[in-house]
Amino acid sequence: MDSVDGITRRDFLNGTRIGLGAAAAGSLVGAHAEAFGSTGPDWQLPSDYYPPARTGLRGSHPGSWETMHARVSGSSWSGADTGEHYDLVVVGAGISGLTAAYLFREAHPDARVLVLDNHDDFGGHAKRNEFSVGGERRIAYGGTESIDTPSAYAEVSKALLEQIGVHTERFYEYFDQTLYEQLGLDYAIAFDAGNFGARKLVRGYGSRPWQSFADEAPLNEQARADLVRLFTEQRDYLPGMTNEEKRSYLSKISYLDFLKRHAGVDDQILEIYRRWGMSFWCVGMDEVPAIAVQVYGDGGGIPGLTHTVERVGYRGSEPYIFHFPDGNASVARLLVRGLLPDAVPGSSMEDVVTAQVRYDRLDRRGSDVRIRLSSTVVHAAHTADARAVEVTFVRDGAAHRVRADRCVMACYNAAIPYLCPEMPEDQREALAYAVKVPLTYTKVAVKNWKAFADQGIGYVFYTNDFYKQVELDYPVSMGGYEFGARPEDPMVLHMCHVPHFQDIQGPEQWREGRRALLTTPFETFEHHVRDQLDQALSAGGFDADRDIAGITVNRWAHGYAYSPDLLWEPDWPDEASKPWVRGRQPFGRISIANSDANASADTNTAIAEAYRAVQEVLKI
Repeated sequence: MDSVDGITRRDFLNGTRIGLGAAAAGSLVGAHAEAFGSTGPDWQLPSDYYPPARTGLRGSHPGSWETMHARVSGSSWSGADTGEHYDLVVVGAGISGLTAAYLFREAHPDARVLVLDNHDDFGGHAKRNEFSVGGERRIAYGGTESIDTPSAYAEVSKALLEQIGVHTERFYEYFDQTLYEQLGLDYAIAFDAGNFGARKLVRGYGSRPWQSFADEAPLNEQARADLVRLFTEQRDYLPGMTNEEKRSYLSKISYLDFLKRHAGVDDQILEIYRRWGMSFWCVGMDEVPAIAVQVYGDGGGIPGLTHTVERVGYRGSEPYIFHFPDGNASVARLLVRGLLPDAVPGSSMEDVVTAQVRYDRLDRRGSDVRIRLSSTVVHAAHTADARAVEVTFVRDGAAHRVRADRCVMACYNAAIPYLCPEMPEDQREALAYAVKVPLTYTKVAVKNWKAFADQGIGYVFYTNDFYKQVELDYPVSMGGYEFGARPEDPMVLHMCHVPHFQDIQGPEQWREGRRALLTTPFETFEHHVRDQLDQALSAGGFDADRDIAGITVNRWAHGYAYSPDLLWEPDWPDEASKPWVRGRQPFGRISIANSDANASADTNTAIAEAYRAVQEVLKI
């Protein structure tokens, strides 16, 4: 999910472009670095280290979360002093953390910067997956998909992308917008037996006459008539209201309530759409404001509102094509290239796609910039004289402590109260408010995609199954990477799973979903991959045991940033009263970044919040 919500203007020095030199205040460590030691222990990774090629459970992979959960449960570590002293320590090597390091180095080119992350790869949710299928390399996104609507990005975000070499206009050449359409691939719905009496795949949702689609669907007579009516009748379901009144009313009731109370549909229609937006909002449509469904253009559309209320667009005229083969993992790679050119060979947005990252050069002794992976920060506190911050992290079971003149917390904001217990209680409570959203991006490498082409299917929505969908990859070829555009070529399929609880409302369902994800074994994810693909594709000759070449489960127990756009969110009186705004205020030498800091799960926000945090620490 990549929103276009704006960033508060006061965060950006009147919207100026990135150019931090004039704002740089405060001295660098200079002699302090020498006094505390400039090398520290040897943390260098082996030359054959390459996590993108790992399969199985990734994302919140084993070893990435257990230490922090122990910290939340009350464990503590003192940490041995490594002797390292930095100008800046960044906690979190996602896009926001890498941006913070990049911008700080732009302001202070000689600064010593350490970036710490609990995962075994950089990029945070912008994760890269790789497969080898029949000797061919296939690259996929394991998290953040795309640069969504770049024209709506904040000026500082646009400038950052330009600086690291991202030219979004080139995607009009690299993304084949007509491939699947030319092949006649449609949207299909896989109906479940529990709600519809039969497990049945029906193709052509939104592309064939609605009566024809409804006749083939396993619906009762009333539901069949209701589906056709919703899509074909030009009916206003809220007569007598002005457009403004309608929008206000529809922002206070759910989409399912609208269908039931105003469109008067059969319960089977509700069950078609109950989980429709699970990969976008990560809640059922009984908690999504009815007005919000206008921004969600998946498949053949969502019925009932077209002739009821004037539509407000989401992306305007900009298509959803600004996508690297590995999603925004390439943005993370370009940021690392800017910080450590030797680690990511090349010079363009094209060659970064196939560049073989040298992980052994991320954390070398004596380097001014170091990215230290598999290192979970468990404590950050000001020194007694308040002139530095001591940061304790755990790696391979041992605790270590470094010192920095400044610190940017670009990690999950709700974890910060556990890392910085000296923060005021009201700020800690505000940081804890925004619960991250759990979800899973499962990537399935298959030997070919002929079963999709032969059945005329490009996307399958499951009404009530473990995975909400399966879809073909985005058709992007760029640099030295060629997308498998023929049905005979290998393909990486995308499947999304979000834990769904009809009996739990509000953020508590995300807490329960996090627990569910972390206790679900790989075998369960794999079982549902095979079962659901066979269900949808066996008529086209697909056989999971024969045709699947690899599975990577990107399990994000703490995935999307908190969404304040759902029905339970109160109307905050002003911007300053919002918990994520109160929580992100600077605390001494510690500033706070990450998309959590503006409650918007998108790359624009990740970059913009890093910019704000760096502006704050540069004043120290």
